[in-house]
Amino acid sequence: MVSRSLAAAALTATLLPAVAAADPLTLERALELAAQRSEAVRGARAGAAGAAEAARAAGQLPDPMLSVGIENLPVTGPDRLRTTADSMTMKRVGISQEWVSAEKRALRQAAAQAQADRESVTAEAALAEARLQAALAYLDAFYAGEIAKLTTLTEHHVHEEWEAAKARLASSAGTSQEVLQLDAARGVAEDESADVRQQQAAALVALERWLGWRPDDLAPPLLPTSAAEQAYVAAHPAVLQAQREVEAARAEASATAANREPNWTWQVSYGQRTGYSDMVAVGVSIPLPVAPRERQDRETSAKLALATKAEATLEEATRMASAEYRAMSSDAQRLGHRVQRYTAAVVTPARQRTQAALAGYRSNQVPLMVLFEARHAEVDVQRKLLAMQRELAKVQAQLAFRPVPGGAR
Repeated sequence: MVSRSLAAAALTATLLPAVAAADPLTLERALELAAQRSEAVRGARAGAAGAAEAARAAGQLPDPMLSVGIENLPVTGPDRLRTTADSMTMKRVGISQEWVSAEKRALRQAAAQAQADRESVTAEAALAEARLQAALAYLDAFYAGEIAKLTTLTEHHVHEEWEAAKARLASSAGTSQEVLQLDAARGVAEDESADVRQQQAAALVALERWLGWRPDDLAPPLLPTSAAEQAYVAAHPAVLQAQREVEAARAEASATAANREPNWTWQVSYGQRTGYSDMVAVGVSIPLPVAPRERQDRETSAKLALATKAEATLEEATRMASAEYRAMSSDAQRLGHRVQRYTAAVVTPARQRTQAALAGYRSNQVPLMVLFEARHAEVDVQRKLLAMQRELAKVQAQLAFRPVPGGAR
């Protein structure tokens, strides 16, 4: 029994590093989790499912009406409330059905299906929005973590330089002013590091809002290539929703125009009498449109006006999406060029300066403060580079994730 316990403990100890070394969260996995957890997506999909069920029922005939009654029942005299005393008293049961033509039912079903398609696009737009917001939160958290690594490295360097300055002062090779300067610099580095860690924690909280949990490590984001302008505009949520609004308005106008032809209602009833022959009644009820121009035609005109309004909204949404794409594409191109120029003209020389200062300090040709200034300057330019890379990544994410996945499928 003891040997089994020892073996189990050894196996657990062997597996612990593998369990602890969990893979970092990737951007694609974060988007999947955000889509699964989003209540907005779940609600929009429920609305789309409800609209689809309503569309299936829209093409059916209205339910028939069952009527039951007694006619000519005496209410005074010796035969009061007796159903078998008077020959005119008749028990009646009947059924009536409003008849809607197949063409009109098809138009109603088309209008309901257009509403269902609109709700379906709303669900897809909610999914795209959840993925986009999760991607932006992921980028903020990732780059906040990268900046936190830089500030932690600076804090470590300053602490090393402060220890070295104290050692130089103890050996009379340094000055107390140098120690005091590095002591103050150490306090500044610790404050900057604490501030950046707080920003990183806030970014992780924002990401947790989409994931439901806080990841320990984030993988470098791999952003997909953005679509061309035509594809971006065609799959833009505002454009797709406006297109579905136009289709729904037109279908509703067609269904309303069909109401100019009234629906007939037929009815059949069976009457039972005491001592006399039973009777059957058959009839048809036909509505009389006495002023179709003042009612039915005006209702159709109102629906057509809504269709025109939806068409204007679609045109505005198309122009907006096109301008949005061009602006973000311009920003992405500008930021990409800035990152390249800044890396070549600023980051690389700053790194070379630090290497030269470190070599000079090791050969006692450069003071410690010069090395500190070079390292601090390199960290500053690295932080600015990360800020530009984050801004570029967020623009690319909007270009990639704002359109509805799959477009107008």
